[in-house]
Amino acid sequence: MSLHPVVYRIPDCAEIALADPDNKKPIPQASWQCSTRPIPLVESWNGLDPRDAPCLAGQRRHTVAHEFTDARAYPLTSAELGDRLRKARRAAGITQAQASAAIGVSRPTLAAIERGTRRLEANELLSLAECYGTGLNRILSPSAVHLDIAARFRGLGRNRAEFLPTVSLLNKLASANVELERLLGVRPQTIPLPEQRITPSSINRQAEEAALSARYTLGLGLAPVPNLVTLLEEEIGFRIFVRDLPRAISGAFAYEPEAGACILLNARHGPDRHVMIAAHELGHFASNRSCGDIVGEEQPRSSTEERFATRFSYAFLMPAATVRRRFLDFRDAFDAFTPTHLVSMARSFQVTAGVMSRRLECLDLLPSGTSDSLQERGFAGRGSSHRVPSPYGRRLYRLAAAALSREVLSEGQVSRMLDLDRVEVRKIADEFSSTEEVCLELQAQ
Repeated sequence: MSLHPVVYRIPDCAEIALADPDNKKPIPQASWQCSTRPIPLVESWNGLDPRDAPCLAGQRRHTVAHEFTDARAYPLTSAELGDRLRKARRAAGITQAQASAAIGVSRPTLAAIERGTRRLEANELLSLAECYGTGLNRILSPSAVHLDIAARFRGLGRNRAEFLPTVSLLNKLASANVELERLLGVRPQTIPLPEQRITPSSINRQAEEAALSARYTLGLGLAPVPNLVTLLEEEIGFRIFVRDLPRAISGAFAYEPEAGACILLNARHGPDRHVMIAAHELGHFASNRSCGDIVGEEQPRSSTEERFATRFSYAFLMPAATVRRRFLDFRDAFDAFTPTHLVSMARSFQVTAGVMSRRLECLDLLPSGTSDSLQERGFAGRGSSHRVPSPYGRRLYRLAAAALSREVLSEGQVSRMLDLDRVEVRKIADEFSSTEEVCLELQAQ
């Protein structure tokens, strides 16, 4: 079958041809057959109209046509290309020194390429794409979304190498979410929550007040939240993702203007842990959303921001007034507060018994150290029986299924966007019915 590639022309850079948008590898330069005369941004070969150009086996015709239309409408400048390369490098966790060594230039030269002030050769672009583990089409396509979430995690310190894969995954999934929304014409609905700057006064008091304010902004009052993660995703506009992460990492949070608030949760952990991490990250969003956060077992939690987020999470999930009232109801009715009562309260607030006991300690309703004492004595009272619906992060999967249904993207493209194998993508497509598509149609209006 003859190849009819997409040809991109970048200012001050040689033309790049792709055999089809799913391919990472370009057509060998020797077979480009492009004339030396100036060519338009996109040019079909053999006199064929791009809309009629056949794709490689298994690809739909409109896929190539979409790329032609994109490139014509939105020429990629050297500065834009450099910015995309910089974001791709950061997302891959690669330093400028490593990237410059990969293409055989100095670090200042690479910096100039990322600023768009130095001519980029075709072979350098190919090498950088391979070094960053991404496809050329991903870098060059005007419709591709390029976020820089990695820039929000500057303070990883000695844990940088351990946490970078998690940051890169969060960046990839957030980019895919935004790109799918744009392709489908979906406008996400969000509820604005004001950002509260932390002052030198009492951190605990500020966190309690901020949590109460957030609850009333969201119309929650003082009642327990039935499903915090779903609330954040479906009603407040957070991007929620759940994937297998190292067990030492519970979750990650970042705010990016294009994507909004994004939370990545560890699928290896239980739903009770997901709820606590989501509430903790909501605390970061409410106080200092410009910095990313990773919740890990070895991460120090003594900073002002971490103390605020931790107290916020407890106050948001377990409002002080409601907790006091229920505690006193148990004590007055039974003349004591027993472990059975503790478990009952934990279930009503959708948290574990250990979390519930620590909240009671914070409010001086139980003696300090009670939770540690219960743990040492082997008390393993269950908290919430709540279980997160499967698959988690349903909004991203709805978007992906709609893109497949409308034939906006191929199965291979969705597979790479979501970092899932094709079998998993097919399961997502099968699970979401036409009723999910109707929901998206309504959101887009």
